[in-house]
Amino acid sequence: MGRTPTAFVAIALVALIGLTGGAPRAGTLAVDLTPAPGNPASPRMGDQLSFHSVIRNNGPAAADGLIAWLSLVRIDRGHEQPVDLEDWSAHKAVTAVALPSGGTIETDWPMRLIQDGIYRVIVSVISRDGTALTPSPPVDFSVRPKPVVESRRVLPVAFGLPLVLGGVLLWRHRGA
Repeated sequence: MGRTPTAFVAIALVALIGLTGGAPRAGTLAVDLTPAPGNPASPRMGDQLSFHSVIRNNGPAAADGLIAWLSLVRIDRGHEQPVDLEDWSAHKAVTAVALPSGGTIETDWPMRLIQDGIYRVIVSVISRDGTALTPSPPVDFSVRPKPVVESRRVLPVAFGLPLVLGGVLLWRHRGA
């Protein structure tokens, strides 16, 4: 099973964090993530969802060079894997030059639902001078399948087309 580009990014970040050394500064950054109030209650493929994040600097000094990014993981039993956001969202990351002590950054993360299943979304943040990755609490959601062929659209064509062709042939045969 091949790894997606998202998986490589996650592995690289874990390696980077491990190489920077030093003790993590616990409690400096905090991330909250909530579904947008306008999200459908029971979303299905093709629907739009949005998630709202708030990044807070609880530390005594400004956090420099913040990078926050969205991660999506499919958690269906037997299909557990990170999801490449290429088709799901054009808004994959935000950056900030600095976040002052006590400051916040709010971001909305829109997403188009591509495939049915059970998913978990997380926003992670790291600062240039930080040594710890700060994730949001995960938010789970399910995507219902959308039928590709809908009978109410297919039946008129399936019955109507032969009738129209038969009528045209009959009209041409009588006219000849």
